[in-house]
Amino acid sequence: MTPAPTLPDFPWDSLAGDKSLAAGHPDGMVDLSVGTPVDPISPAVRAALAGPAADDPGYPTTHGPESLREAVAASLHRRFGVRVDPATVLPTIGSKELVAWLPTLLGLGPGATVVVPPLAYPTYEVGALLARAEVVRSDSTTALGPRRVALVWVNSPSNPTGRVLPPEHLRKVVDWARERGTVVASDECYLSLSDGATSILHPEVCGGSADGLLAVHSMSKSSGLAGYRAGFLTGDPQLVAGLLEIRKHAGMIVPRPVQAAMAAAAADDDGVAAQAATYAARRSRLRAALESYGMTIEHSEAGLYLWATDGRPCREVVHELAGLGILVAPGEFYGPTGGRHVRVALTATDERIDAAIGRLAEARAATGSAATG
Repeated sequence: MTPAPTLPDFPWDSLAGDKSLAAGHPDGMVDLSVGTPVDPISPAVRAALAGPAADDPGYPTTHGPESLREAVAASLHRRFGVRVDPATVLPTIGSKELVAWLPTLLGLGPGATVVVPPLAYPTYEVGALLARAEVVRSDSTTALGPRRVALVWVNSPSNPTGRVLPPEHLRKVVDWARERGTVVASDECYLSLSDGATSILHPEVCGGSADGLLAVHSMSKSSGLAGYRAGFLTGDPQLVAGLLEIRKHAGMIVPRPVQAAMAAAAADDDGVAAQAATYAARRSRLRAALESYGMTIEHSEAGLYLWATDGRPCREVVHELAGLGILVAPGEFYGPTGGRHVRVALTATDERIDAAIGRLAEARAATGSAATG
């Protein structure tokens, strides 16, 4: 019997001590460690969830109804200038399960190489390990040399750094991959939270062809549907058709009421724009507070996080901020080069963001008073 793959420890478990410390603050914890939405869900989306689809006793289809796929395809065109055939839209149970199982669903195994960014969502690596493939961290195709790469992950805007990759960079990745028969999977979960990020399926990047490309989307960030587990992918028709067939056999099906809610969210451009504006305002205020506290913010132009450093080891900073009742994520969660950064999420209510800003200002003032005293 083949032994189960060895996976890294679940990183968030290691925050238990600092989480307990932060929770002991007299005014309560400000949890900025995880990108969990906190804002109200659109009434139209909630109505769709509780509508006729909630009284449908039959099995939903893995592909979802045509109306959902058409709504998603239309939203991609309106919001990002991307045209896809609705038949290539495949609903997923959130985006994490798709990220974790994509290498396996693509038939990768021992001997295959999966490339992930140097700083990246940990599940890219976990997905490769589940398939028993090799993982290489690189942000440059030239650094890969002659090795045979089966899958490349790109992520713009980035989790954790908020970095936005320009179309020219994405085009180089696409050209490199197509020359080698490599699949490019683009994690576009944060695309709605940016004014300038470009989809891998934009004509400027892909030349009007989705060959070899998959775009992964989540409605958790754009519409606050983390609890609904609402995501989808689209791209290369042959790749999507293959994934659809496997997911049919495996029973990977989005519940019918959630499919209805997804269609409503795809039509809700105003709600998505309002959510993006809310995060942008929180970003601006929290960034200024962290900079006043003495931290440098790198990249962080879009997405859901601030990537901050003061040069010290990340765990020292996490512990210090936990003492102020503010919980953030250590940068080492996202790769070896993140050891002197922390990731600060924007997913807290305005009241909790204001509380964090006030605590940072008070701590800064107290430090200044001690130094002058």
